[in-house]
Amino acid sequence: MYCRVCDATELEPVLDLGRQPWCNHFLTAEEVGREPLYPLTLVYCHGCSTAQLDYTVAKEVMFGDHTYLSGVTRSLSAHFEEVARQVDDAFFRERPGKSVLDIGSNDGTQLKHFQALGYDVLGVESSKRTAAIAAAAGVPTVNAFFNADLARSLQRKFDVINAAGVFFHLEELHSVTEGIRESLEHNGVFVVQFLYMKKIVENGAFDQIYHEHLLYYNLRTLEKLLNRNGLAIFDARLSPIHGGSIIAYVGHPGRRPPTVQLEEMRRAEDGAHANDIDTYREFARRTARMKTENLAYLGEARAGGKVVMGMGAPVKGNTMLNYFGVGSELMECLVEKNVLRKGLFAPGSHLPVLMEDELKKPPDIYFVLAWNFKREILQNNQKLIGQGVEFYFPVDPDRS
Repeated sequence: MYCRVCDATELEPVLDLGRQPWCNHFLTAEEVGREPLYPLTLVYCHGCSTAQLDYTVAKEVMFGDHTYLSGVTRSLSAHFEEVARQVDDAFFRERPGKSVLDIGSNDGTQLKHFQALGYDVLGVESSKRTAAIAAAAGVPTVNAFFNADLARSLQRKFDVINAAGVFFHLEELHSVTEGIRESLEHNGVFVVQFLYMKKIVENGAFDQIYHEHLLYYNLRTLEKLLNRNGLAIFDARLSPIHGGSIIAYVGHPGRRPPTVQLEEMRRAEDGAHANDIDTYREFARRTARMKTENLAYLGEARAGGKVVMGMGAPVKGNTMLNYFGVGSELMECLVEKNVLRKGLFAPGSHLPVLMEDELKKPPDIYFVLAWNFKREILQNNQKLIGQGVEFYFPVDPDRS
């Protein structure tokens, strides 16, 4: 295998999570037990320090018709609103005819916030159902995979290009980056939002490793990719969303000088040895300990006659359940809000997905798989907490 970023061949496996199904394909009853399994192994490139997967499930399989919806979670929508306002305030508030392109635009949640600020918006979304939801909500959306060819076919440039939670998905990594460069106005800003590998490691959030996430960036490693393709980060900030994400601001080289904040974040990353192989080796050891500890917790709860349900059915939750080997012997079901997953079963564990309003009685314990929305979940469930329902967070950024 060649490194996805720098083409080097010296790649070291650092975390093997076993053979797992594509974890965003929630199953119908007829599909249970028939889902294919793929290797899920994190490798480290000794050439550029980028962590990545060594196996690619085809993008047409993963993103042609998935069930993830951005607008389901209130805190995520609020985050997207904040991003839109910050970008507009900092760069384009007074610009007439301002425009934004969102790559992997999902149900249009991010673009709705830009629309409210007066932007001409366009989304590119590969999932047919999700693109249709966005279009029905008044968000112009192209149902396609973004790459350099698609960028050229649009025959236009944008003041803002946004990629929230998709830049680590890219099978056509360099083609997409080239398309972004060609579609970005001379003084435009590319806003890339991505899970911060430094925080994944610090949080012990191994569940954020799954087949859709082909790459795991730190600032230094993302810069190597962007610089190779004629783009440059000029500012960045850390956001608490998803347990710790970076929002990086990117432009054409030399157009905007790097900020003091960016320099400080680079130094902090270097000081934490975030891009060193030994950091990844220790992450793997910690992940193995988490499996032992969580299985002991669930086994004790079950032995004590307690009913355990999963809170949320996020994609990353399936990585956790399948690596731990959790099934119906330890957990009753997964409880969700996203209606696209109603009546389906989690891949691998085969736990049924129930809607919150379908429950007749709460469990004794909610094993919170959607741990990245801890604050919202606790705020929404004060009544249950008062009744003695335990909310257990297998990953808790507050502890890191």
